[in-house]
Parts: sequence; structure tokens; C-alpha cells
Amino acid sequence: MRRWNGWGDETFSLELPAQGQSFLSKRVGDGKALEDASLESVCAKVPESRLPTDATVDKLIDTTPEVRVRHSRGQSLDDWLAMRSGDFRVFPDGVACPESSLDVQKLLQYAQTNSIEVIPYGGGTSVAGHINPLAGDKPILTVDMGGMNRLMDLDQESQIATFGAGTPGPLVESQLRAQGYTLGHFPQSFELSTVGGWVATRSSGQQSLRYGRIEQLFAGARVETLKGTLDIPTIPASSAGPDIREMILGSEGRVGLITEVKVRVSRLPEQESFHVVFFPDWDKARTACRMLVQNRIQLSMLRLSNAIETETQLALAGHPHLIGMMEKVLSLRGAAEGKCMMTFGLTGSKHQCTSAKQEAKRICSEYKGVYTGTHLGKKWAEKRFTMPYLREALWQMGYAVDTLETSTDWDNVDNLLGIMENSLRTCLQTREESKDERAHVFTHLSHFYGQGCSIYTTYVFRAAGSYDETLARWKHLKNTTSELIVRNRGTISHQHGVGKDHAPFLPVEKGELGMLAIRSLCNTFDPKGILNPKTLLD
Repeated sequence: MRRWNGWGDETFSLELPAQGQSFLSKRVGDGKALEDASLESVCAKVPESRLPTDATVDKLIDTTPEVRVRHSRGQSLDDWLAMRSGDFRVFPDGVACPESSLDVQKLLQYAQTNSIEVIPYGGGTSVAGHINPLAGDKPILTVDMGGMNRLMDLDQESQIATFGAGTPGPLVESQLRAQGYTLGHFPQSFELSTVGGWVATRSSGQQSLRYGRIEQLFAGARVETLKGTLDIPTIPASSAGPDIREMILGSEGRVGLITEVKVRVSRLPEQESFHVVFFPDWDKARTACRMLVQNRIQLSMLRLSNAIETETQLALAGHPHLIGMMEKVLSLRGAAEGKCMMTFGLTGSKHQCTSAKQEAKRICSEYKGVYTGTHLGKKWAEKRFTMPYLREALWQMGYAVDTLETSTDWDNVDNLLGIMENSLRTCLQTREESKDERAHVFTHLSHFYGQGCSIYTTYVFRAAGSYDETLARWKHLKNTTSELIVRNRGTISHQHGVGKDHAPFLPVEKGELGMLAIRSLCNTFDPKGILNPKTLLD
């Protein structure tokens, strides 16, 4: 059963090793957990539904309190605090569960006729406020696409698969693998997020070096809009004007509801492995990564942890005796204090992997990298989709954890990374209420391009004595640092979309004319503004 107030399956938990609490206590102080609200107490707060009855759609809509509670929030820290405290503030008036594009079209016409706001819901994994209902006079209908979750067609000659938009990552892969194919799109939210959500938010998977981001995988779609059905054909390439696919990518429910997604798939690789290299310092490690990507070495994934993240990962890995022995060996080989850990993936034929491994090791060696084989790489692969469960473990210890991510050109990576980390480490101390608080901050580069890379920063801080003050701390950390990101040549989102949380920062990146164009597109399809209002556009 899925957790109603947190991430994932309630039967699974990610335990920190015994030294984990001591590690955090030394860096930010002892934590004290806040009391969680019960599901029963939250359900008792759900008001009567404001949705009008309509025989054409009534059978599709559930207005029971628990269903509405479970569709009220995503997975941002703001959402987490709302769920844990029980202070949801606003609930959708009902949740529709369509099973076809025709059902979706009926729901949209119903919403248009009755001035009902519509929020599309995929896997509920948004960390930017995409699916959160806002207070207002209009009824709110959340449309859960989870009933549209199957492989509808597989064209093996063109290697194009058609999925219902509500198909989550594990079902995408299991249905393709049964026929010898893979999509290869593995975001950290893979367990719950859906193919339609990936398109709507311009998602990026962990192995994008081989398979591409979702915009490279997205071949076509069916989108139900308030003005009818928009079909996007699967043409390999076209110079016939602006690309309609690009208008749907990142549209976040403002244009219409994606009901079918056509994606470019690949045959299952012959082999796959993940490897770890340690570098003596950040400069050598970052330069090695840039060389690997700009020389187009055939890696499937690449991740580089800075020194603090490397230290944190090793401290929380468990098995302190074995880790201690490994660190002694690394020190003898020049990777001691300040070392940085790189993880890279090899995916493809045996020949491709052998060749890429040789080239990767050669470049890493040029920058004093110490190759340690696949043991740590296997550990990363085993836990690659479980890290969101870490928030639960930390919360029980009295700590809150969140992330900020962006991307920028290579010449600005160190500058922007430093600005982000410095802001997160110090800005709590600029508030009188939290002047004695510290945050533990660490970063990795998670997606790489010839032009630049993404920066993914995690920060851990103590929960305050109340939910309100904990929320205030988070808002101060996030908003202060987000403003610095967009003012220093970074995007407000490399892989999580805009939602409601990031919408105030979007104009800096897009500019006045760019925002006018986006707004005009949304107004063309939704002149009355009932589709996911306040998302994408503030």
C-alpha cells in the first residue's frame, strides 16, 4: 500500500546505519521529531464536494475523503510538512479515474461547462507543486491517469512504443522487456512517476547519456484539450515550422491532458555495469568528467560527487571497517582528504562496453583517478530508486532534507555551485528565529553535456519546534537560493519542471517576450484558465 503522507510503499523503509545519526548530529545538531497527524484526523477535515452531478461523468469521479486526501499533495518538502502536520489547507473536490481518451474528453467538457478547475495527476511525485489544489471559488477536479497504464502498441520496425499516459516507470519497462526492448528512462522517481508526467515536466533519466532526456525519447502523442483532440504524429525529423512536440513538452497540464505517449525505444543491451573512480580533488574530477563527455565516450550515465557528498555517502554507507580499509588504500594512491567519487555506467554490446571502459579509464588516469571496479557501482545501482525513502528515515530522527537542482555552462559550474552551497549553509542564520541553525550541504553533478552539466544539491537541517517554523526555514532556504540560481546563469529547473513553486522565478530565464509566448500558447487552448491554474505561469 502506498504511503498517504510520504514516499512510496509503506512496507519499505531505508534504515540509516548506526553512525548516521552521530554524523548528522556533529554537523547540524541533535534532531527532535515532530508529531505526525493521523489519516483519520485529516479525512475528518475534508469538506463536502462542490462538484455538480452529471450523468455522463459521475461514474468516473470519486468524492470520498480518503481518495481526495491522497491526491491533494505531491512530494516537495512543503507537501511533506503539510501531510505530516495534517494541515493540507485545500483538497480537490473529487478525483476522476478515466480509462480512455474518450473519458478524458468527457471530463474536460464537463469541467468547461461547469467552470471546474482541472489538475492532471500522474504518479503524484511532483516536487514543485504541480498537483496541489489552490483555494478559490471554483470546484477542483483532479484527474488521476493511473487507469491508462498499458503498452498499447509496439512498432518493432520503427522502434516506437505507444503507452497510456498513466503508465509508471516499472510497468513501462516490464511491458517492453517482455518483448526485448527498453525505454531507458530512469529518473529517481522511476518507481511511481509516469510516462505522461515525464513528458509534461521535461524529465531526465539517470542514463540519459545513452538514451537521451525525455525530449529525445518523445516521438508523438495524443492530447485531449478543451478545443478537441490534438494528435502529434511520429515523424523522425521535420523542418515544417515550429515543432508541436516542443509545445507539449513541459506544458504541465496547461494546454491539455496527455492521454497517449509515443516513445522511441531501444533493444535491450547485451550487458550493463557501473564503475567507481576516486579523484584526489574536485578540479581534476570535474575536468575528467568534461573530457569524457566532450570526447563522446560511450557512457550511459555519469555522476560526480563533490568532496562533502563523497564523505557523506561513505559515512552513511554502513560497514565502517570495510570503508575505512578502502579509504586507507585510496590515501596511499593519492585520493585522501578532499577526494571526489565518480560513478559511470557502461551499457550496450560487449564490444561497446569494453572499448568505452578502456577510454574512460585512460582519461580518468590522466587526471589521477583511482579506479576501484564495480563493487560500489553495484551498490549504487541497487539503491538508485530508494533514495527518496531517506526523507522518512531522517524525519524520524528530527531532520528535514530537500534538494535544489539546476544546470549551467561549464565556465559557470564552479561559480554557481559555490553560490548555491554558500547560500544554503548560511542563510538560516540571517533569520532571528534560526540564527543558531546550520545546514549540512553537499552536491553532485548528475547529467552531463558537451556544453555544461546539471548541479544537484542536497541540504539537511533540523526540524524546528513547530511545523510552521520548519516550513518557514525551508521557504527561506529555497527561495533565497532559487533567486541566486536564476540571477547567476542557472535554470530554475533542469529536471523537475516548474509547477507552482518555481513559477515566480521563470521570467528571469525566459524573458518578457518568452513569457508572453508561453502565456499566449496556454490562452489559446485554455482562455478561461481552468487547466492547472497557477502552474508554470505565476
